[in-house]
Amino acid sequence: MKVFKFGGASVKNSDSIRNIVEIIRSCGTNELIIVVSAMDKTTNALENVLELYLKNNQEYLQKIDQIFIFHDKICRDLFPKNHNIFSGLKNIITKLVSFLKNNKSPNHSFVYDQTVSYGELISTFIIYSYFIEEKLKTNFIDARNCIKTDSNYRGGNIIWDKTNENIRNNIKINQLNLTQGFIASDKNNFNVTLGREGSDYSAAIFAFAVNAESLTIWKDVKGLLNGDPKYFKNTELIKTISYSEAIELAFYGASVIHPKTLQPLQKKEIPLYVKSFEKPDQNGTEINKNLKLSPKVPCYIFKNKMIFIKIFSLDFSFAIDENLSHIFKKIDECKMKVDVIQNSAISFSICLNDKYDQIDNLIKNLQEKFKIEVFKNTSLYTIRHFDEKSIEVVSKGKKLLLEQRTEKTVKLIFST
Repeated sequence: MKVFKFGGASVKNSDSIRNIVEIIRSCGTNELIIVVSAMDKTTNALENVLELYLKNNQEYLQKIDQIFIFHDKICRDLFPKNHNIFSGLKNIITKLVSFLKNNKSPNHSFVYDQTVSYGELISTFIIYSYFIEEKLKTNFIDARNCIKTDSNYRGGNIIWDKTNENIRNNIKINQLNLTQGFIASDKNNFNVTLGREGSDYSAAIFAFAVNAESLTIWKDVKGLLNGDPKYFKNTELIKTISYSEAIELAFYGASVIHPKTLQPLQKKEIPLYVKSFEKPDQNGTEINKNLKLSPKVPCYIFKNKMIFIKIFSLDFSFAIDENLSHIFKKIDECKMKVDVIQNSAISFSICLNDKYDQIDNLIKNLQEKFKIEVFKNTSLYTIRHFDEKSIEVVSKGKKLLLEQRTEKTVKLIFST
């Protein structure tokens, strides 16, 4: 079997959905699993709904209406006026509103997962209905009945044995199969998400379970580029790359591939293709075992809105396990992700992603034992396979706070 994953940009409007059908027909509709994300920016919109809801701001209902209108417009362009898609869409939206009005849980992450999952449920309902309209015999699979996790909401950990069994029992091998990315469920059948951009990971899980021939991720770019074109000029297409090298780039934050996606594929040596949704005939990027990076160019990764902290010992005896253990414990309590670490005998520097806006709490806790210098809204550039010219390109006109080099990688932190 083959697995295709279509992201939000690939299902952003009615023309995109029609294009999916064309791609599927050109590749063959049998022995295929389609994994679909929420449409366009729907997950962001649902996060906005949740933000208002948690503030007891009734405007969240208006935001839900906007989500309905967005999807209803797509449906009106795809289906005849009397199609049951319209009542079905209203029913899904009604369930979302009902959940929020009746929810009693104070657990933000739990409520988040129950809410944002509706993005994928709506998109696959619409696409499944359109497949049927186009006479594509389709096996619809609820991913929550297949992918089982623990109850670590917003980042569920896969229970692999149960998940593999469920997928194999629900997939129809000689048919077109359609399911959701990003969402799963725990032992109590509550929704659990796999982390933002987790639809790629979902596709890899399905590929792993069925020993897929390949996984293709369809993007609105021509493949894996050596830098995000939003931040870097004259980016180049990477034609081939090994699993290990792609994992390195994902680890540093390359946005095309989800960090967890590659590991199950590597374990079974399932090739991953990243291809253009708009130009499906182009080769794109192949990620596979023992492939060399081609072309051999510097690969740029950019992260903004980072927090850079310099921590100094008050008694000039910093590099002891007790101090480091205390720092990392406080960082973990604030659920922050560490991107850069550098230490000396009397100081310790870290660059953090403050995803949950906890920097003030962290500083307050650390100031009890240390002197702290904080630089907010800093930028982190990581260059894999760097040369001096690539460093000059990203450094021009910026104030450098820290530079860290290894044989193949340089990390540069700049103040704004």
